[in-house]
Amino acid sequence: MNRRPMIVTSIAIVTAMFLISAWAWLQLPADAQVPIHWGPDGQPDGWADKTVGLLLLPFLASGVAALLAIIPRIEPRRTNIERSGKAYGAIWIGVMALLGGLHILAVSVAMGAAVDITRLLFVGMGVLFIVIGNYLPKVRSNYMAGIRTPWTLTSEVAWTKTHRLGGWLFVIEGIVFLVLGLAGTTGTLLITAVIGGLLVLVGVTFAYSYFVWKADPERRTQ
Repeated sequence: MNRRPMIVTSIAIVTAMFLISAWAWLQLPADAQVPIHWGPDGQPDGWADKTVGLLLLPFLASGVAALLAIIPRIEPRRTNIERSGKAYGAIWIGVMALLGGLHILAVSVAMGAAVDITRLLFVGMGVLFIVIGNYLPKVRSNYMAGIRTPWTLTSEVAWTKTHRLGGWLFVIEGIVFLVLGLAGTTGTLLITAVIGGLLVLVGVTFAYSYFVWKADPERRTQ
């Protein structure tokens, strides 16, 4: 797997985030507050001074990029990660793009723009989940990425079938996020849909991986 395109793209995104922060730093007054958390109604409910608010997401994105760059080197099943290069790269860039977009939205709000960040965030998350869902079945068995249960890690059949199902569930969840975002859904309905959807996704894949593992005569038990 050639990690260079992902690393270069990540550096470009992180650099752009820091440049945006530097520009916003010069525009905002010393006592300005930058939103760092939003409630289910789409309104900011957590604020930080401009040092923390403008640097939090760029440093977070830097850490995420560094971790994603290191994982292929420390993964015990490195060959499988290499074979999952296209999927790993797509998910990597998708995560970085979401963090970059969220930073732009947060800075825009701090500068006084009327931005419905919850709506846009859920649209972005929906797209990311759909991307993950499409690539998830292409991820080979490893310890760092994918649906890692005790059963998927000890059965190739369980890994393959669980990731096929998980891919469909991620796409469905992504479509739900996309619809919620485009509809401007807020409040209790939003929280219920998100938490309920994620619980279903985790619960179904967890249980399914066990039953597939149980039926696999070549499963490993040690």
